[in-house]
Amino acid sequence: MIEQQYIDLFEQFRSELDANSVEGINRHRDAAFGTFRQIGFPTSKQEDYKHSNIARAFDADLGLNLRNIPIPVNPYDAFKCDVPNLSTYTYFLINDRYYDEKGPEEALPEGVFAGSLQTFSEQYPEQFAAHYGKIADYADNGVVAYNTMFAQDGFVIYVPKNVTVEKPLQLINILRGGVDLSVNRRLLIIAEENAHVKLLVCDHAVDDVHFVVTQVTELFAGVSAQVDLYELEENSVKVTRLNNLFCVQKEKSEVVTSGITLHNGYTRNNYNFRLEGEHAEAHVGGLAICDKTQHIDNFAFLDHAVPNCNSNELFKTVLQDKATGVFCGKILVEKDAQKTLAYQTNRNLCASPDAQMFAKPQLEIYADDVKCSHGLTTGHLDDEALFYMRARGIDKEEAKLLLMVAFTRDVVDMVRIDSLQERLSMLIDKRFRGDLMRCGNCNVCK
Repeated sequence: MIEQQYIDLFEQFRSELDANSVEGINRHRDAAFGTFRQIGFPTSKQEDYKHSNIARAFDADLGLNLRNIPIPVNPYDAFKCDVPNLSTYTYFLINDRYYDEKGPEEALPEGVFAGSLQTFSEQYPEQFAAHYGKIADYADNGVVAYNTMFAQDGFVIYVPKNVTVEKPLQLINILRGGVDLSVNRRLLIIAEENAHVKLLVCDHAVDDVHFVVTQVTELFAGVSAQVDLYELEENSVKVTRLNNLFCVQKEKSEVVTSGITLHNGYTRNNYNFRLEGEHAEAHVGGLAICDKTQHIDNFAFLDHAVPNCNSNELFKTVLQDKATGVFCGKILVEKDAQKTLAYQTNRNLCASPDAQMFAKPQLEIYADDVKCSHGLTTGHLDDEALFYMRARGIDKEEAKLLLMVAFTRDVVDMVRIDSLQERLSMLIDKRFRGDLMRCGNCNVCK
């Protein structure tokens, strides 16, 4: 049994886990452990994981940083983001530990907290207790239970009532290790009533070892809050990234989230949204470009629990060589959720004959006064468009590239940070041209 080694590790090193974390995080371990022992990791026998056998990633000799030991790297020297005109508050997680040795720092607006999950739990115990482990449901998710068992630190953004953070925040996740590692990362985003904040999360792997990363993000958007969350994955082919985002939205809140995978090994993204305040809006998107034998799996579940809410999903995938892609989208409209507007779109481009895409859109509607739809297409490049471009002097490979870039455009347009949107367009163009995946001046990406 794959799970047994992790059950034994947890029981053997429970005291070290507690000693190197804080009480607020520790109090969730027992319940998560009980769930994990019961259900284990998801496998391809489960319908929602039919094309992604998550359990196999853990069937390896993986190290865990059970004593929360600092990793010897100065990210301020290693990472230099060159997105033109992108001015951000910058923070780092090294594997799953917050890097608390500050570089040049600019003061956040009064009352805003951005930093270590451990520190936040001690300085803001009420806000921490109200949200940590409460938004992320691990009752039927063994990966989230596993993460909750072993997590010791993470990153928090807390924006109090009526505060707007004008400048985006940027969190850089750096994977570093001399041996194959299991990394368990937590993010917590709390935007209280009428709070506004934008966060860009960038993933990079430094060392040439295997990483199995579980990331659990809990996002709370209070009444009339606005939250933008963008994730940019540029990992190595030796990284398995299992990402779970759970979001709860209150009345008149707006959340925009987009996950961009430009380079990866094996990725599963779970998006779980619950719209439980009237007139809430959720815009959920994703773009993945995969080649070789890379794998991308996007799963999105949007729960419309109350009337008068809007949601819009847009996921696109471009597959080359022998890459595989999966999309499963579920929209649930509950019995009393009248006047719901919910739209789901999935478009997939198989740019080589050996690429495979599996897609399954779903609507589950229990209200009668709604407007809901889903659209799905999977195909190859348009031969007529290629002929049209070649007839005007564009060679075949350049024409293909231009069509693939154009295919990705509307996902990029979801990004509401202009300088980031421009940079993404450049990175996507480089990706299709086979250029080395780098952020420019970033030593991490060498």
